[in-house]
Amino acid sequence: MTAELTPLRRIAAYAICSDHEGRILLIRESAQSGTPGVWTLPGGSVQQGEHPESAVEREAMAETGMSLRAQGIVDVTADTRELRHRGVTLHTDRIIYQAQPVREGAHADDAVAPRPVSPMVDAAEWLSRDEAATLQLRPFAAQALKLPLSAVDLPPEQMPELPGFHIVESPDGRPTVQRFAAYGLVRDPDGRLLLTLVADGYPGAGHWHLPGGGTDFGEQPAQALLRELEEEAGQVGRVRGLLGLTSHHAPEEVGPEGFPIDLHGVRPFYDVAVDEPRPLNVTDVGGSTAAVRWFTPDEACWLPLTAVTAEAFDAADVSAGIPRR
Repeated sequence: MTAELTPLRRIAAYAICSDHEGRILLIRESAQSGTPGVWTLPGGSVQQGEHPESAVEREAMAETGMSLRAQGIVDVTADTRELRHRGVTLHTDRIIYQAQPVREGAHADDAVAPRPVSPMVDAAEWLSRDEAATLQLRPFAAQALKLPLSAVDLPPEQMPELPGFHIVESPDGRPTVQRFAAYGLVRDPDGRLLLTLVADGYPGAGHWHLPGGGTDFGEQPAQALLRELEEEAGQVGRVRGLLGLTSHHAPEEVGPEGFPIDLHGVRPFYDVAVDEPRPLNVTDVGGSTAAVRWFTPDEACWLPLTAVTAEAFDAADVSAGIPRR
């Protein structure tokens, strides 16, 4: 990376929205944006403390004048590009939702006419997939829609180092972190669940947690999860699918830093298989993991669990038929 480029990270959420004819809602970025004339999905940056679902609905209203409702996650991905005109190398974690228009007082098949509101957008239209395939699309949008790539972002010459837990100062002077981390509901061939015990001094100490952790600059979420699984437990995993996502905001979180931090964590969690379990081994000694163990579903459901672990259990019906305290 050239010395003058500053590394930045952001989290963003987008909507794939179709009408009753199968047309896709797309927006064209204006001359005031970073990529003028390029078409993309409605959406944008997730603000501190904001759930990504709320972010995509807010951004869609600003960009299209339409009320959309997020109805489930399609994909979670990341990309990194150089923006020399801004002097930065930008890593963006992108959450892609399926969404539908909110048609209050209208027939379900009535067409809803989008109208751009934000100065960053100069067009918003319903377009067929064939029409969309002829446009210059942002690469992540083309990939999400499974259309041919028509543009390529400028990759960084060298990937910068920026910690996943990066403290910045908010406008009101508070230490602030927006952290993107990937976790796994990890199972072995016998159906046992792999959990990690949160070490003293870390938020959630004494609770059992999913393997995983913060993603590095330039790293895909699933790639980060598998790396963390090996570091935390010495296991080689295989990602089978995305289960869901949690958003946690703790305005006064105190961790090993020893002072309150406005912490916003966005955490996708995946279904992961360990086909050939190895001896358990915590290689990241002195970190947030105090211990790691395999549990049967019955055993796991009686443990003190972190919030993201409980949500992953619910998403995968781990506790179905098992009484819980």
